[in-house]
Amino acid sequence: MPREVPMPSAPRLRHVGVYTTELDAMVAFYTDVMGLTVTDRGVYGDTEQRIVFLSSNPTEHHEFVLADPPADAGATAQVQQMSFLLNDLDALRDLHRELVASGVEINRMITHGNSWSIYFQDPGGNRLECYVHTPWYVTQPHAHPFDLSQSNDAIMAMTEAHCRDVAGFMSAAKWEAKMVKAMNDGGS
Repeated sequence: MPREVPMPSAPRLRHVGVYTTELDAMVAFYTDVMGLTVTDRGVYGDTEQRIVFLSSNPTEHHEFVLADPPADAGATAQVQQMSFLLNDLDALRDLHRELVASGVEINRMITHGNSWSIYFQDPGGNRLECYVHTPWYVTQPHAHPFDLSQSNDAIMAMTEAHCRDVAGFMSAAKWEAKMVKAMNDGGS
């Protein structure tokens, strides 16, 4: 049923992730031809599934994500996720409340160090992430649970304390300055 009144802070599409069996070729294409910069790369947890984060914007950790498909996926490229940026933790909390009230199952609620994120599926089975930036950066991929039932101050304090113990910790502003330099130098 269509919403009568628009959300006060509608989520904004900010990045898309794609599974590919040609990860190295795709990274080369999107850096060499399309001009994106690799901002991070790694593997999911204890798997061998590689993930590469790319961006053309020094204030966005990633606008495009390329990942090896899960072991049980088919050989064709698939959308890994669509991600929407919200203004602040209150907007994320309001959306979470709306999703739960609508019967949507929340699959994950994590901080990536550089964001607080909730993951769920749309009615078509597409994975969605809605997130808010934090003022910090840690090397990606990174995931640590957090709880939206806590106050904003408690979430901020927990996240900062956790991130300070993670490799690559720095302020988001410092990371953005490094990305401005890397993107201006044409580095990937």
